[in-house]
Amino acid sequence: MVEHMPQFLLLGLVGAAAWYGYKQMTRDAQRLAERNKRSEEEMRTGAQGTLVRGEDGVYRIKKD
Repeated sequence: MVEHMPQFLLLGLVGAAAWYGYKQMTRDAQRLAERNKRSEEEMRTGAQGTLVRGEDGVYRIKKD
């Protein structure tokens, strides 16, 4: 059992890296889908940007 411990640790590290990479990829894909949706909406309406209300109540163009 002890002689297999390094392989288990390596497998665990590879699995953790794969899980982290998958989570990062899904987060980026969701962000990109939102940006594309917003861009399509702006093109359809002819807008120059999307305004969001800040904490101080002032509307500003949303930055990606």
